[in-house]
Amino acid sequence: MQDKLNIVKALDDFGVTYIEAGNPYSNPKDMEFFRRLKDFPLKNAKLCAFGSTRRKYSQAERDDNVKALLDADTPAVAVFGKSWDLHISEVLGISKEENLAMVADTIRYLKEQGKEVIFDAEHFFDGFKSDPACAMEVLRAADEAGADVLTLCDTNGGTLPSEIYDITKRVCETFPGKRVSIHCHNDSGCAVANSLLALEAGAVQVQGTFIGIGERCGNADLSVIIPTLTLKRGVECVAGDISKLTETVIKLYEISNLVMPTNKPYSGSSAFAHKGGMHIDGVDKCSRSFEHISPELVGNSRRYLMSEMSGKATVLSKIKTLAPDLDKNSPLTKEILETIKKLEHEGYQFEAADASFELIVLNILGRFRPHFELQMYKTSGEYPRPSGEHSAYAVVNVKVGDKTETAASLGNGPVNALDLALRRALSVFYPMLSEVRLTDYKVRVLSGDSATGATVRVLIENTDGKSVWTTVGVSTDIIEASRLALVDAMEYYLFKREAQL
Repeated sequence: MQDKLNIVKALDDFGVTYIEAGNPYSNPKDMEFFRRLKDFPLKNAKLCAFGSTRRKYSQAERDDNVKALLDADTPAVAVFGKSWDLHISEVLGISKEENLAMVADTIRYLKEQGKEVIFDAEHFFDGFKSDPACAMEVLRAADEAGADVLTLCDTNGGTLPSEIYDITKRVCETFPGKRVSIHCHNDSGCAVANSLLALEAGAVQVQGTFIGIGERCGNADLSVIIPTLTLKRGVECVAGDISKLTETVIKLYEISNLVMPTNKPYSGSSAFAHKGGMHIDGVDKCSRSFEHISPELVGNSRRYLMSEMSGKATVLSKIKTLAPDLDKNSPLTKEILETIKKLEHEGYQFEAADASFELIVLNILGRFRPHFELQMYKTSGEYPRPSGEHSAYAVVNVKVGDKTETAASLGNGPVNALDLALRRALSVFYPMLSEVRLTDYKVRVLSGDSATGATVRVLIENTDGKSVWTTVGVSTDIIEASRLALVDAMEYYLFKREAQL
C-alpha cells in the first residue's frame, strides 16, 4: 500500500495529468487504496478509478462494479467496453445491440453522477480491422452518452504503426473536436512508436505506464514518450520539470524493486555514454555530433567509457569531467594515467565502474579523504547449510577518526554477511547508509587457466533510490575482491553526500 502511495506522489510531483490508480471493484486492497488517497493531496494529477461497463442485461445504477467506481470518489473514471465483434459474440455472448446499451447506459449514468468519463474501447484496432462499422458504432454510443474521452486500445499489442496512424486518423475525422486517446501494449515492440503516430493522426492523450511495465510485454513507456513530445515536438505534456525525468524514473524502479535497464532511452545510465575514441573526440568538440539531446535536459549526465577502443583520450575526457582545469600535460594527469594503466594490467576494468574510477582520480588530486578504515574482517561459511538458517557469518572492525566499532552479521553466503556486517558497523557513524541498497553483483573470472586460483573481478551496483553507482574490485580471493568493491561503494556514497552539504 505504501509503495503505491509513493508512486502516486512521485508521478504527481513530476506533473502527470491523470493517475489511473486501480480497479476498486477487483479487490478490497484497491478500494482501501482509494480511501487512503482521499487524505493524500495532489498538486498536479487528477485521480481516476478504473472498471468495466455494467454487466449484460442489467442496470448501471444497480451494478456492483459501477457502484464501486462511484464509491472510489475520484473526479474521473475510466470505463472499458468491448469494441471487437469477436469479443461481443464469443466472449460476452451477446448481441451488438446489447453491447452498445452496456456502453451507453454506464457512461450516461456516471455522467449523471458528475464524473469525467474516459471510455476505453477495448481491442479497438483488432475490432476495426474485423468489422469497422461495429467498432465505430461503439465509439458513437460512448460519444452520444457523454464520454469526455474516447480511448483507442491496442489491447493485444499487435497492431503496427502505419495501421495505428490510419485508423486513428479515421476516428479523429469521424469525431471532430472530440478528445481521442491512445492506449498501446508493447507485444510487437511498437508501443512508443504507435503512441507517437496516433498523436500525429490527431489523438491528444496517451495512456501508458511511466516506466513501461505492464501486462505481458508491457505498456507504452511514458518516460520515453514525454521527453520525445516535449523536446522534439515542443508539446508541453506535464506540469513538472522535465529535468526531473531521470530522477523520477530511478525512483519508480526502486519503489517497484526492479533493476533499471542501463540502455533505457533518455534516463538510462548508458543513454549518453560514449565509448569509441572517435565518438568521444566528436562529443568533446561538439556534443550534438553524437547526442540527440543534451543529457542535462532530462536530468541525466554524459559518461565516457573506457575500453580497448578508447585508451588515453577517453581517460583524459573522464578526468576533464572531474577536474576541468587540469592540464593534460600536468604531472597529476600523468600519475592518473599510470595508475589506471597499472590497475587495468591487474585486471581492473572501469568501463562499468565509474564510481571506483572517480575515487581514484579524486584521491590522486587530493580531493578525497577516506571516511573510514576497515581494520579487520573475517568471514566463515558452513555447509551443508543448517535448515532454515544462514550459511555464513562475518565480523568486521572499522575505525572512524579515533573511534572503532566491531559488528557481526549472518548472511546468505560470506559476501552477503560481510556486506551486512560492514553496514551495521558503519551505521553507528553514518546512519544515512541505511538508504543504500545493493542492486546487482557480478563476478568475472579473468584467467581461466588458473582454475580455482584465478583472478576474479567483482562489479557491485548500489542505489539510494535517487542515483545508481557501480564499483569494482579485483583479487585472486573472491571475498577480497568483493570487499574492495563494497568499500568503494560506501566511500563513494559518503563522499557524494558530503559534497551536497
